[in-house]
Amino acid sequence: MIGCVKTSGRLAAVAVAGLLAALPACSESDGRSGGGAGTRTGTDTARTKAPGAVFRGGHPGAAGARDPYFPELGNGGYDVSHYALTLDYDPGSGRLKGTAEITAKATADLSSFNLDLLGLEVRSATVDGRTAQVRQDGQELTVRPSDHLRKGSAFRSVVRYAGTPESITHDHGWREGWLRTDNGAVAFGEPTGSMSWFPGNHHPSDKASYDITVTVPKGVQAISNGQLRARHTSGGRATFHWHQAEPMASHVATVAIGSYDIKTSRTRSGIPVVSAIDTTAGVDEDGAVLGRFPEVMEWAEGRFGPYPFSSAGVIVDQAADVPYALETQTRPTIPAGIFHTTNVVHEMAHQWFGNSVTPRTWRDMWLNEGFATYAEWLWTEDHGGASAQDHFDRNHAKAADDDEWDFPPAEPPSASDISRQPVYVRGAMVVHKIRQAVGDEGFKALVRGWTLSRRHGHASTEDFTSYVEAKAGRDLDAIWDSWLYGDGKPSS
Repeated sequence: MIGCVKTSGRLAAVAVAGLLAALPACSESDGRSGGGAGTRTGTDTARTKAPGAVFRGGHPGAAGARDPYFPELGNGGYDVSHYALTLDYDPGSGRLKGTAEITAKATADLSSFNLDLLGLEVRSATVDGRTAQVRQDGQELTVRPSDHLRKGSAFRSVVRYAGTPESITHDHGWREGWLRTDNGAVAFGEPTGSMSWFPGNHHPSDKASYDITVTVPKGVQAISNGQLRARHTSGGRATFHWHQAEPMASHVATVAIGSYDIKTSRTRSGIPVVSAIDTTAGVDEDGAVLGRFPEVMEWAEGRFGPYPFSSAGVIVDQAADVPYALETQTRPTIPAGIFHTTNVVHEMAHQWFGNSVTPRTWRDMWLNEGFATYAEWLWTEDHGGASAQDHFDRNHAKAADDDEWDFPPAEPPSASDISRQPVYVRGAMVVHKIRQAVGDEGFKALVRGWTLSRRHGHASTEDFTSYVEAKAGRDLDAIWDSWLYGDGKPSS
């Protein structure tokens, strides 16, 4: 993610109808109980259960993943492998109807499990085709199957819900969640916003593949993560089916609804690129920024290793009170007012650092933002501008009372601090200190090895420091103590 506090030849345009027509058709046992909304039950037809499947030895799954900054975010007792989201949205009224089909495996014996969903009403839920009881209390949606779930068993839950999605406003005034625009909506999920538009295990530690199918009025488009599998129109409504094959954390899932110019190309390595530019944005009309996208991709693959996903692109849209870009997976979302090459570099670097290698908890945010900020420095260094050392020196020259030194990047004091300068800029300075310690060639090999060894997985700060020291062949406590964990401005 990059905000306004931080600080191209045109791709061939393809008519939307032509482009789309060419596509093929196609163990947690400390859970809490809460008061609040009443119980509702679903009415889906039951599937036949296998003999012996009934089990009554479970406990409620935890209502929270114990994140140090967002303890109620995410849930315990299961691991999701796939989300199939079917959405129907009316831009005029702002009303959303959705069905979430969630495929998961129980990691504990469960009598119930929780999902995160805020501001939308659940109409029904089933587990393995049988009606399940539900209770909503704030963001907690408790699902109680008719049969308990045994540890290690796979299950499928279907939740039907509806309402007018709400945005979430944080202490700094920025909004996230489902954000209405002049001609549609766009979803920004980091760190908690995805629970405003679909139920799920909304913590970065649980990644899954996705199918996202969106129906909107004819003439309106719906863009999402991954590849467009199908598009059809019926009865004045248009439906778009997007498929994200590689694992994705829910906070980088997105839907953008509106009117877009669609630009397509391929990278030199063969990755299909589909970008969507809001037709009302009035930006990049000469293609100067988007025209450099293949160059950015080729450069990033040279620096960070093979691109970790099967599609790429950007979404340029406009929503009020959203002065930041977000690394939505495969297709970062960038507000029109900050659609610049440097921001494209930052958000595409996140495809490696944050999306493929995902933080284990929100405390590890600097692994995302430090590397993405350092990618900006490397880009200018490799393209005739200021070197990474120049950037480092300029920042290190700031006074000791500058907010850059308010706290160490690996230990933000609170959730509201994870998007502040120490995480971004001082995080990048940690990366530069590592480069100084191992040399340029060693650094390049170290970075590429990191993204490959953790591809589509998770990492903590401790995982990273252990990896770096193993590759360096020595301890780097001086860097960790002064730059990563130390209070105040390091002396050198």
